[in-house]
Amino acid sequence: MNPPCHEGARPARRRLDGVLLLDKALGQSSNQALQAARRLYAAAKAGHTGTLDPLATGLLPLCFGEATKFSGELLNADKRYVATVQLGVTTDTADAEGAVLQRRPVELGRPVVEAALVAFVGQIEQVPPMYSALKRDGKPLYEYARAGIEVERAARRVSIHALRLVGADDGLDGGRFVVEVHCSKGTYVRTLAADIGERLGCGAHLAALRRTGIGALDVAQAHSLTTLEGLADEARDALLSPADSLLFSLAEARLDLADATRLRHGQAVRWSGEEGSRLRVYDAENCFIGVCRQLADGWLQPLRLVAGAPMENR
Repeated sequence: MNPPCHEGARPARRRLDGVLLLDKALGQSSNQALQAARRLYAAAKAGHTGTLDPLATGLLPLCFGEATKFSGELLNADKRYVATVQLGVTTDTADAEGAVLQRRPVELGRPVVEAALVAFVGQIEQVPPMYSALKRDGKPLYEYARAGIEVERAARRVSIHALRLVGADDGLDGGRFVVEVHCSKGTYVRTLAADIGERLGCGAHLAALRRTGIGALDVAQAHSLTTLEGLADEARDALLSPADSLLFSLAEARLDLADATRLRHGQAVRWSGEEGSRLRVYDAENCFIGVCRQLADGWLQPLRLVAGAPMENR
């Protein structure tokens, strides 16, 4: 006989392996979104693949179970955003949540903005904002900023692959414009907005931000918490992607039964590939085994292996 349930007891967690592409809501921190999704799925283990500010909405991949072993794979991937920039107003955080520092008139048209954007395409130098999680002497910069202390930050090189002004009109609605951004890891879009404003001579801040893509993943594949809450458990589980969906930027290797068995026991196997490369590895039945590194002497060394087949929820 099962023991009686106690009122207020936490629901049992279950083994659940997979990746949820979440469309994060406005005002919600990445950790709040993660914990809400974890409760919804009753997952024993969960993690995210990099944070998204509360001000931002859009794509936030979440990992459950064995997929958490690969949660860091997207940190180096390119990102895509749709950003709304407010001209004429600068803030201490470079976004809409900060205190206004200065207001300046805006007398610009679309051609002037488009010309300014061109200067930011390619490799550029960015000074990280004070309101950021970067650390100095073990303390996040935002803690210094909240105490009214500004510390020196070295400029960092990032890549802006594309900037495209959205909309067809010649004017700017209330001094605002919307731009699609395709950028490298480490890019601060709010710093980009502020720097564009300074180039235009009127200042600017980031009014809104939506992340639309990370690597090969697109927000069109994502689901909101509201949608997930309205689904039955089986339908909700069916929306999870396997762990290797985070790894499609890696080349693949397929092993026979003997080598797959050796690898699953943590042993290196013979393989011919590019020295130093990382590979996603499968067995002969297309079951994902994990990620390995190709060594110079022709051996494939296991780095991270999954415990069983992906999406084996039990």
